Amino acid sequence: MTDIDGFDLIAPKAYGERGIPHEQFRALRARDGLQRFEAEGFEPYYAVVRHDQIREISTQPERFINSRGIVLESDAQRQIIERGLATQFRPILMMDPPDHVDFRKVAAPWFTPRAIERIAPIAEVSARYLVDNLVERAGSGEGECEFSSEVAAAHPLRVLSTILGIPQDREPQLLRLTNELFAADDPDLQREGDDRRQAAMAMAMEFMQLFNSIIEDRRAHPTDDLASVLANGQVKGEPMGVIETLGYFLITFTAGHDTTKNALASGMYALAAHPDEYQRLRENPDLVSKAVEEILRWTTPVNYMKRVVLEDLEYRGQKLCAGDNLVLFYTSANRDEAVFDEPYTFRIDRDPNPHLGFGIGEHFCLGAHLARQSQRALLRELITRFDELELAGEPAQIQSSFVVGLKKLPLRYRVKQAA
Repeated sequence: MTDIDGFDLIAPKAYGERGIPHEQFRALRARDGLQRFEAEGFEPYYAVVRHDQIREISTQPERFINSRGIVLESDAQRQIIERGLATQFRPILMMDPPDHVDFRKVAAPWFTPRAIERIAPIAEVSARYLVDNLVERAGSGEGECEFSSEVAAAHPLRVLSTILGIPQDREPQLLRLTNELFAADDPDLQREGDDRRQAAMAMAMEFMQLFNSIIEDRRAHPTDDLASVLANGQVKGEPMGVIETLGYFLITFTAGHDTTKNALASGMYALAAHPDEYQRLRENPDLVSKAVEEILRWTTPVNYMKRVVLEDLEYRGQKLCAGDNLVLFYTSANRDEAVFDEPYTFRIDRDPNPHLGFGIGEHFCLGAHLARQSQRALLRELITRFDELELAGEPAQIQSSFVVGLKKLPLRYRVKQAA
C-alpha cells in the first residue's frame, strides 16, 4: 500500500526533490471521501483529487470561495502574499461572485477565440525566430539547448509582452520577477535576500512600478491592445480601482507566462521521452491541436487551486466546517482512471480529453485560447524543423507545488535536412 504524506502533496521542497507525487495521488483517488492532512509549515487541508469532485466543488462558488486565497502558502509564499502582493494587487482569481463576474467582463471580449486570432501572427513570428536561432547553432545538423529557459520561457514572454505593452528591453526584468513570484521557495529562482519579507515587499514594488508606467501610458495614448483594455477598464460604469487594475496586469502576465512556459518545457520532455509519439506528430501535423491538449493534461502546469469552505456544510455525507481549506489537485484529476482511458500513457491523439488543465467553472482560465494559440505555434515550428529530439542531460524540477514544471531541460535536436 502506498504511504500518503500530506507534506509531499503540498510542499514546494518535496516537488523540487522528488517530483510530482503521482503514486500518492493514485492511492488517494481509491479512498472514499476527502482526506484531511496536517503538513508541517502549512495549515491543515483536505485533498480533493478526483475529477468529479473538482468539477462539483469548482461550480459552487457560493459555498467554496476564492477570496481567502488560492494557494496553501508555505512560509515564503505567505510572506509574499501578506507583505507584498495582497496590499498592492487584487487579481480576479481572488474574487468571488458577484465581483468576479463584473471584473471578468472587462477583459473577456479580448480573449474570445475570434479575438485571439489577432495573436496568431505574433506567436508565429516568435516561434520562427526562436527555432531559427536553434537551427543556426546546429552547425552539423545537430544541436543542443537548455530548452526551458532559452525557448519555453522566451516564447510566451514575447507574446504576452507584446499584447501588454511591455517594451522588449524590459522582458528580462519581467521574466525574473515572474520566476521570483512562482518559485519563491526555489533557491535558484527566488528573489535574493536573507529577509524574505523585505524581498517580498521589494518584488511587489517592482511589479507595481513596471505596470504603473504602462497603465499611465495607455490611459494617455490608448491603442487596441490588451494593455489599453485593462488600463481603461470600467466596472458598472466606473473606472477599475488601482489595486484591481494592477491585479489584472499581474495575473494576465504572470499566470499566462509561467503556465505556458511550463507546459512547453514539460511537453517537450514528454515528446523527447516518447520518440514514437514525436514521429507520429511530425508525420501527422494535423494532430497538433490534440497534442497540445494531451500536453496540457500530461503536464498540468497549475497543479492545484485552493478553495475555502464559506460556512459549515455537508459534502457527500462528510461534514466540513467554515474556514476549512480544500486543495483541488488538477494533476490528480487529469490522471483519474474513472475519466481517462490509460491515464498514465502519453498519447498525442487522445480523444476525448476532458482535462482540467485550465480549471473549470467560473474561474476557468480566461487566457486558455491564448495559451493554446501560443503553444500550437511553437509546436508546429518545432515538428517542421526538427527530425529528432532527445534528452541531453537530466531535467530539473522547479521547487514549487502550485505552478509546476521544469527549470532545466537539456535537449538535443537534429535539424531536418533540405530535400
